Amino acid sequence: MNESTAVVLDFEKDILEIEEKIEHLKLLAKDEDMDITREIRRLERKLGQHVNRTYMNLSAWQRAQIARHPERPHCLDYINAFVDDFTLLAGDRCFADDEAMVCGIGKIDGHAVVVMGQEKGNDLETRIKYNFGMAKPEGYRKAQRMLDLADKFHLPVISFVDTAGAYPGVDAEARGQAEAIASSIEKCLKVKTPIISVIIGEGGSGGAIAIATANRVLMLEHSIYSVISPEGCASILWRSADKTKDATEALRLTAQDLKALGIIDEVIKEPMGGAHRNPQQAMSAVKDVVLKHLRELENLTPDELKKQRTEKFLNMGRHITAEF
Repeated sequence: MNESTAVVLDFEKDILEIEEKIEHLKLLAKDEDMDITREIRRLERKLGQHVNRTYMNLSAWQRAQIARHPERPHCLDYINAFVDDFTLLAGDRCFADDEAMVCGIGKIDGHAVVVMGQEKGNDLETRIKYNFGMAKPEGYRKAQRMLDLADKFHLPVISFVDTAGAYPGVDAEARGQAEAIASSIEKCLKVKTPIISVIIGEGGSGGAIAIATANRVLMLEHSIYSVISPEGCASILWRSADKTKDATEALRLTAQDLKALGIIDEVIKEPMGGAHRNPQQAMSAVKDVVLKHLRELENLTPDELKKQRTEKFLNMGRHITAEF
């Protein structure tokens, strides 16, 4: 059992209590040879109703908590689940390899693809190894290498976005963090191959959009995507962490808000209770939707792909301006 197993969100505590009662009754029935099937079924119905009621009425802050849940599937989980023959590629050919940015080539149902994404890790050791998913300049330069590779060999690009933001350390800034992010965005706009991005957890600021400037931007139902974290927004606008929930609502960072604003193309439904409650089902849903969009984009010419991607982001700005 890893350390994340004990993580229970505030609004999940009642659900956990019912689950523990069901588990206790099952053990009791086994040990004491008692027939308490009816009571177990009653509690299971109650659990289903409670889960449905809770997750059908989530606030933006609650969705943000789910997006950050440590048991939520991360980039490598998706790669291991449905990217066959994955070969990891390393280094930016300039400074070093940034493990926070996972890059490589593989196949999805026979489709050869370039894959990239931020990996957060799932315990203390791996979180430190992957720097909590916060890439440095060498990570974004590695991503640019992958985009060049994809363009050269006409391979689609699949990116998994899951980061609170690019690493803000002094050493990263000294090595050109802002330039690396800007160049990644520019490179995304130039390549003539399909790019599909999936926000699987957090999509934070330029660190996210650097690999999410895509023909199709998809979001899991309980993921978040914003220019700044709710905590950062609250500290700037209200100078108080007590306003974090208000900031979350104001940012309109949920998948549902962003779909309505035209920022993303599709919301991928998660298992009831979130991806962390049924990772396999969540990963299967992502695979199906990615393949659907990949087949659609393969019908476009290289010039059409580049034009569609550029116009998508130019029109996005006009649309949002009109909204406000």
